[in-house]
Amino acid sequence: MSKLSRLEKLSILADAAKYDASCASSGAAKRNSRESGGIGSTTAVGICHSYAPDGRCISLLKILMTNMCMFDCLYCINRSSSNVRRAAFTVEEVVELTLDFYKRNYIEGLFLSSGIIRSPDYTMELIVEVARRLREDHNFRGYIHLKTIPEGDADLIARAGQYADRLSINIELPDDKSIAAFAPEKDGTRIRRTMADLGKRIGEAKAERKASRKAPIFAPAGQSTQMIVGADQSGDDRLLEASAGFYRDYGLRRVYYSAFSPIPDASRALPAQAPPLLREHRLYQADWLLRFYGFSTQEIASTMTEGRLALDMDPKLAWAIERRDMFPVDVNRATREILLRVPGLGARVVDRLIAARRHKRLRLDDIGRLCQSIRKVRPFIEAADWRPTAILDRVDLRAMMVKAPKQLSLFA
Repeated sequence: MSKLSRLEKLSILADAAKYDASCASSGAAKRNSRESGGIGSTTAVGICHSYAPDGRCISLLKILMTNMCMFDCLYCINRSSSNVRRAAFTVEEVVELTLDFYKRNYIEGLFLSSGIIRSPDYTMELIVEVARRLREDHNFRGYIHLKTIPEGDADLIARAGQYADRLSINIELPDDKSIAAFAPEKDGTRIRRTMADLGKRIGEAKAERKASRKAPIFAPAGQSTQMIVGADQSGDDRLLEASAGFYRDYGLRRVYYSAFSPIPDASRALPAQAPPLLREHRLYQADWLLRFYGFSTQEIASTMTEGRLALDMDPKLAWAIERRDMFPVDVNRATREILLRVPGLGARVVDRLIAARRHKRLRLDDIGRLCQSIRKVRPFIEAADWRPTAILDRVDLRAMMVKAPKQLSLFA
C-alpha cells in the first residue's frame, strides 16, 4: 500500500465510517471548558451531525482508525475479503485531527470506530489510547463516543468507559443463527455478555456519582448498539423484540437501525436489493413507542403483516385503527398514559395539553394549535365542541387516514 496523505486517509476512513448509524450524542452532559481549563468550545470531510433531545445539532468527527479488518462479516464493506482501498491512521493522527477540528469549532466531539487488526485487544488498545491522550495529555473536554470490541479484554473496555461519554457495541443482527451465518468470527452470546457488563458498570458509576460528585464518571451517556435491517430474513417483530430486551436487560440508551446497503462483490447470501428506507423509519417510530409511549412489543406486533410494520402509516396510527374500541378519548379528562396512545399526539403535545386544560375546557381548535396535524388526531378524540360521530365505524377509515407511501431518499 502506497503512502497516503492525511487528507486521503481522512477521505477513505470517514467514508468507511458512514455505515455506522450509532453515533448520536444525545444524553451527554456538556463539559464546561472554562471551569475545567480545557481547550475549545464548541463542511468538512468526516463531520456528521446528530441531535440531542433538546434539539441541539451536535457535530462529530466520525472516522475509523482503519478500514482493514481480520473479520469477514458478509454485510460489511470493510470485510477482509472486500476489494476496497485501505488506509489506517496512527493514534497521533487521530488526536491531532480531533484537536484541529475542535479548535476551529467545526466539531463538538469525536466518534471513533475501527476495523479489527492484529487482534481485538490490539485494536482496542489503539482506540483507548486515542481517548486517553485527548483527555489526559490535551485536557480535551469535547464529546467522545468509542466503538468497543466485545472480543477485546474486559479491562480495556473498562478503560474506554473512563474516557468516553458513550460506548457502543454493534450486535448488527438480532439472533445468534444470523450472526453465525453472516459474521462467523463474532459471538452473539459474548456481545450480549459485554453489554450486560457495561450496563452494570454504568449503573454502578451513576449510583456512586449520586452519593458523591467526586466519584469517577464512567460512560455517562450510556451505551448504544446498531442492527442492520434487511440483511437477513429477520422481521420487524424480531428486531423490536431484541431491542426491547436490550433496553430492559442492559439499560441501553439507544438502538439504531441501519437499512442494509448492497456492497460490491457481495455474497449470494445477501439480498440483491436494499430494503425500503421507509422500513427503517417505521422501526425508529416503533422503537420510540417502546421507549416513551408505554407500548409493548406485542401491541406493536399485532399491527404487523408477516412480521413487518405497515409502510403506509406509522405504527401508532396502525395500532389505533386496530383498537378502535378504545376511542374516542376525551382530551379534557383522559390520563397522560391514554393520551399518549392517540395518533398525532406526541409526548410534548400531551404535556402542553394537560397544562392547558387546567385553565379551560379544550376545544378542537385548541388542540389544533398544539399539534402538528389535527387531521390525524380528530377521528380519535373528543373535545368540548367535538365528537367524531360515526368516523370510527367507517369501513374505509384506514384508507381515509393513509397517504400513499413513498420511498425516502438519502438526499431529500
